[in-house]
Amino acid sequence: MLCEVISQTDIDMVCLDAEHSPFDRLTLDQCIFALRAGGMPSVVRVQALEAEHILNALDCGATGIVAPHIITAEDAHLAATRSQFGQGRGFAGSTRAAGYTSKSMAAHMKHSQDETVVIAQIEDKEALDNLEDIFATPGIDCFFIGRSDLTVSLGYNDPSHPDVVSAVEAICAKGKEANVRLGTFTANIEEIPSWRAQNVSLFILASDHGFMLQGARTFSEKVRAYF
Repeated sequence: MLCEVISQTDIDMVCLDAEHSPFDRLTLDQCIFALRAGGMPSVVRVQALEAEHILNALDCGATGIVAPHIITAEDAHLAATRSQFGQGRGFAGSTRAAGYTSKSMAAHMKHSQDETVVIAQIEDKEALDNLEDIFATPGIDCFFIGRSDLTVSLGYNDPSHPDVVSAVEAICAKGKEANVRLGTFTANIEEIPSWRAQNVSLFILASDHGFMLQGARTFSEKVRAYF
């Protein structure tokens, strides 16, 4: 129901986190169904790079995927190719994405080629030495900076640690040099101008938990003002 409600807002898209949340395929399918019914694009952060995880998300009708823990150019290549037919993604004409057999094979394959979004997540210290090769990988639409896991990978527990900030700045600088799109998560919308100055253009800004907590707290504060 939450996805159905969110689909009625004017946000640009929803990211379903199948890496950290307890999604099985049926639940994922139901969420994507509700979002599509409301005209809301969705991307799924898959559990891992295995072909079946990517296949599940795209066959259910997700607009694209977020591939976690991209450490090498080979990882990025796998994310890109496993998201496309003829390169690693199995074909089925009976899925929601295929219009339940209403689309021709040619039409479905062309739509997938033209519209599927592949986002590669940079979130490990080992990736920092491979950025040029990763950014040169064909078929990736955006590279997403995962600050939380990068912070842990670097041995810290605070994303504002100077070493983490330096690593993120290096990712942004090399991304700008490579002329690639960059994204990140921030719960603080006041950070957006500084991120945009570093060539970041895709933002995941909040979570369903955050929406509910913020709404409940704001409502509670307004009510209590009358007592």
